[in-house]
Amino acid sequence: QVQLVDSGGGLVQPGGSLRLSCAASGSIFSFYAMDWYRQAPGKTREWVAGFTVGGRINYAASVKGRFTISRDSAKNTVYLQMKDLKTEDTAIYYCNAQRAGNDYWGQGTQVTVSS
Repeated sequence: QVQLVDSGGGLVQPGGSLRLSCAASGSIFSFYAMDWYRQAPGKTREWVAGFTVGGRINYAASVKGRFTISRDSAKNTVYLQMKDLKTEDTAIYYCNAQRAGNDYWGQGTQVTVSS
């Protein structure tokens, strides 16, 4: 059974930083892809950043240059470092992993950017 545990969210002022973590129950290299998504109130869930097979990294245009995705294989954890946060980054952030045709989701972690 694959489990993803999201953590690291919180309340931060505009311009601040946060680092989110996604801890997997097994090797992160067993997944075809691992991504971060977010869902703001009243909006559909949107893709933020992710690793594809081979370790390629992609970012949504809205976060490119401000967010950095990384991984620590020893800890089976994927991170999302967020800087220069804006009020429009407020959302619940979810980790997603794909393997053998299955989609797995973390429980989400709330990020609120407000003064």
